[in-house]
Amino acid sequence: MPITWSDDVQSVFAGDLVAAAAYLTPAGGAIVIPVSPIGLVDRAAGSVAMTTSLAFPAKLRRLLQEPRVAMAYHTREHGFATDPRLVLAQGTAVVPEEPSPEQLARVNEQAGKFFGELPTGRFWNWALREYLEYRLIVDISLSRVVTWPDAAAKGTPELFGAALPEAPAPQEPPAKGTGPRVDTAKFARRARRMAHQTIAYRGGDGYPVIAPVRVTGHSERGLHLDVTPGLLPPGGRRAGFAAHAFRPQAAGVSNRIGTGWLEVTDGAAVWAPHTAGGFSSPPSKTFHLLGNGLLSKHLIRKLRRDGTLDELARLRAGVAS
Repeated sequence: MPITWSDDVQSVFAGDLVAAAAYLTPAGGAIVIPVSPIGLVDRAAGSVAMTTSLAFPAKLRRLLQEPRVAMAYHTREHGFATDPRLVLAQGTAVVPEEPSPEQLARVNEQAGKFFGELPTGRFWNWALREYLEYRLIVDISLSRVVTWPDAAAKGTPELFGAALPEAPAPQEPPAKGTGPRVDTAKFARRARRMAHQTIAYRGGDGYPVIAPVRVTGHSERGLHLDVTPGLLPPGGRRAGFAAHAFRPQAAGVSNRIGTGWLEVTDGAAVWAPHTAGGFSSPPSKTFHLLGNGLLSKHLIRKLRRDGTLDELARLRAGVAS
């Protein structure tokens, strides 16, 4: 039977412009990225959804291999939700072979609500073709929803669905060591400029957990994080980090994303970045759309030439059957 949740949680699912999504890595860590869920929620089915582009096959391959995912609705900025609570949703991703016409119609309707109407005409139809057509709607059948009264996850949490698991045990350190492998000072400086910062790790029952944090400084050990006491498990483990900011209609996006090693001792949390990436887009919605369209066009053509699109189609068909 699908899980149920409160009206307050429903308003957050339906209204946040940008959320954080996390999926697991083969090594037992997690990657967390900002996404625009555009209010895709089916309360009767106990599910939420996100869209993903075929232009970025690594995420899609991983979801097909390991479908346990999490979504953290934590921003409340420039969207329609006003309730201040943080909502963590955990569940199983269902990647379709192809989106249904009904799903695509729903996505187009919701995208217009959150992003505004798309430009039309011969040029824009060409520029946005791959951006719009090569997308999949990934439904997430929820097992658990946890909500806290505010965005920093302070106060008594409310639980819907499966009981919370025991805290995960510390993980074995990576063979190459736990220390930073990228420029920590640069990573910290860029991350601190962004309004929203999260960290994700593999929870005690195998689902990703996403927690809000704030970068307060850095040292040779990594980024020093301020986090609500008790929110992160003690010990060391692989963890992903994402800092992001955005403007109305999700224009002017900036993010800084990485994977690394999280160490929590005596209430202090330090995250050492091992990989780093990110980008900033122009604040103009027109340039943002044009950039997304042309990048998608380039990547889709490349993936078609090297056979990746055919490979993904076979993988999706195998999972669907």
